[in-house]
Amino acid sequence: MKKAAIADIVGFLNKTLRTRTICDASMNGLQVRPRAGTEIKRVGFAVDACLSTFEKADRLAIDLLIVHHGIKWRPQKDRELERRRVAFLSKRNMALYAVHLPLDLHPDYGNNIQLCRLLGVREPRRFGRYHGIRIGYAGTLDKAAALDAVAKKLSGQLRSTCRVLGFGKERVRSIGVISGGGGGMLNEAREAGIDCFIVGEIDLAAYNAARDQRMNIIAAGHYATETVGVRALMRPVKEAFGVSTVFIDDPKDL
Repeated sequence: MKKAAIADIVGFLNKTLRTRTICDASMNGLQVRPRAGTEIKRVGFAVDACLSTFEKADRLAIDLLIVHHGIKWRPQKDRELERRRVAFLSKRNMALYAVHLPLDLHPDYGNNIQLCRLLGVREPRRFGRYHGIRIGYAGTLDKAAALDAVAKKLSGQLRSTCRVLGFGKERVRSIGVISGGGGGMLNEAREAGIDCFIVGEIDLAAYNAARDQRMNIIAAGHYATETVGVRALMRPVKEAFGVSTVFIDDPKDL
């Protein structure tokens, strides 16, 4: 099994994902450092930096855990919980790297482009502004498909249960994708003339807006729609450093 220095892996991720150029509430990058001299042999990839994920990573002897939702944010909402999580990782000498918005929008490994590829969306273009940054993608299917068929394909690929809000056309061709909590960008989807807006989750306001504006939404799960980005990162890390990689699934019904 090959080994790598933590600084080399972090430098590679920061450059590949352009973490320094994208403004984000998440403190992207290395959030928990390993002890000096630690060599990284096994890298875990997961959606959430939470204790249940950490426990699974510990059983797999993970040296570095790369996640989408980290433990350090601006502003930090719960310092005590952060301390508990840091203590768990530090005791086990497990490093933590987080990448939030840069992973959502990345043109190769991002959650949203991966969802487009999964559905066969053609010529995806940037779509959906979040704090001034277009984080989603929109494009078209080869031919119009039944809304339920799109949801079925998504459910099968993500191993999730999609919630289908079929307030618009029965057959859809233009698709907009914003993983996680993308429901707040419904108006932008409407203005773009999108037939089907795919998100992770929606709130009551988005539900009512979709119904009143006769728009289709597929809510495929916040967690499920954000597994695809960290999974996609596994290959380039393994190819660059030869370390062992593993996806750590810690699903939530959200």
